[in-house]
Amino acid sequence: MQNIKICDNIDINDQGHLTFAGYDTVDLANKYSTPLYLMDEDKIREKVRIYKNAMAKYLPEGSMPEFASKAFSCRAVYRIMAEEGIDVDVVSSGELYTAFSAGFPMENVFFHGNNKTDSDITFAMEKGVGFFVVDGAEELYAIQTEAENKGITQKILLRITPGIDPHTHKKISTGSEESKFGIPLRCGAALDMTKAALSMKNIHLCGFHCHVGSQIFECEPFINAAEIMFKFFADVKAALGYTPEIFNIGGGLGVRYTCADPVIDYDEKIKEIADKIYSEAQNYGINPPKIMMEPGRSLVADAGMTLYTVGTVKKLEGFANYVSVDGGMTDNPRYTLYESPYTVVVANKADKEKNFAATIAGRCCESGDLIQENAEITEPERGDILAVLTTGAYNYSMASNYNRVPRPPVVMLGKDKEYVAVKRESFEDLCALDV
Repeated sequence: MQNIKICDNIDINDQGHLTFAGYDTVDLANKYSTPLYLMDEDKIREKVRIYKNAMAKYLPEGSMPEFASKAFSCRAVYRIMAEEGIDVDVVSSGELYTAFSAGFPMENVFFHGNNKTDSDITFAMEKGVGFFVVDGAEELYAIQTEAENKGITQKILLRITPGIDPHTHKKISTGSEESKFGIPLRCGAALDMTKAALSMKNIHLCGFHCHVGSQIFECEPFINAAEIMFKFFADVKAALGYTPEIFNIGGGLGVRYTCADPVIDYDEKIKEIADKIYSEAQNYGINPPKIMMEPGRSLVADAGMTLYTVGTVKKLEGFANYVSVDGGMTDNPRYTLYESPYTVVVANKADKEKNFAATIAGRCCESGDLIQENAEITEPERGDILAVLTTGAYNYSMASNYNRVPRPPVVMLGKDKEYVAVKRESFEDLCALDV
C-alpha cells in the first residue's frame, strides 16, 4: 500500500481508488472531466476553527485570524470565511471586489499590497474597506488625501519590515531588510512613518503589521519578530506616547506537501507564539495589543487536490520518463516558480506499489512546464487519472491562460453535498474580451 496519508482527508477505497474528503476521485474525474480542482470545504472550516479557537484561548481578547485570500480567492471561500466569522485580507481591487460581491462584510477586510494605486485606494474606500495595511510613505499620504476628500477617518496599520530571514525559499521570504514589502526599522524610517500617521487628521493608526515569509515549520521566526516588534513598540511609546491597539504578526505556518514534511500542531504553535508575545509585552511594560494572524496556505492547501488525465508516457532510456497530463503550469505554476515538492498518485491505481520514477509534464509548449521531477508513482498508461495532492493554495489563484488553455473548474466537496464553486472556462470565455 502506498504511503499517501499526508492529510487525514485522503484514503484508498475498496476499488483501489484514491479518495478525497470521502469522495472517489476517479468518479469525480469522470463526472466533471479533467483538469479539475477539488476543494474540501469541511477541511477549510476545520482549519479556520483551529486558528480561531487557539487565538481566542491563548491571546488577548479580540485576537482573530484573517484569511490571506491571495492563497485561494473566489466567492465561495469568502462566503465560508464570513460564515466562520473571521476577517480576510486582500491584495488587489480584484480580490476586494470578489469579497464584496460575495457579501463579505467590508469592515472586516484588510487591504494589503506594496503598490496600491490611487484608483485602488478610492475603490476600497467607496466599498467601505475596514483597514489599509500601509506599505510606504506615498501610500500613507495618498490615503490621507482621499480620506480627507471623502470626509472620513480611515483605519490603517503600518507594515514594518523587521529584518528577519525565515530560512525559506527567497521568493516567499518577505521580512528581510531587502524585501520590497514594508517600512524598514533601520534608520528610523518606521518611527518617522508612525509620527506622520499620528499627525494626520483623517487617519486612525490602529497598530502595526509584519510578515516574515511562508512555509515556515518552526516558531523561531515569529518569536524573533515579536522580540523586534515589541522593542519597536517600546521606542514608539517612549518617543510618541503611542501604544498599538493591534499587532498583526502575519502568516506563514507551513503545510505538508510530502510525507517528508513535519506534521504541524497549529494550536501548539499559536500557544508558543502567544507565550512570547505576553513575555515581551511584560518585559517592555506594554499592554498586549489585540493579535492578528494571516493564515492562507495553512487554511486551504491540504483542502485541495488537482486531478489530471494521463496522455503520453515517454520512456527515454538513460535519461528520464515523462508522464504528460492535460494540465500543467497553466493550473499549477509553483514547480516552475519555486521547484515546489508535491505528492503524486495514480488515482485509479492507488493501491498499487510505486514502481516508476517519472517527470510529470504539462501540456504547454514550454520546456519548463513541469509539475514534478523524479516523482515515484505507479507506472501509468494513457487514460489513467493522476492526482496531485495539497494544491488548495496558490494553484487556482495563480492559474493562467498561457497557450490559450482554459482554466479548470473548482468543485467544493462537503459531507452533505458537492457543488461547482467556479465554472470551467470555455473557449468562448477565452475570447470574451477580444475586440
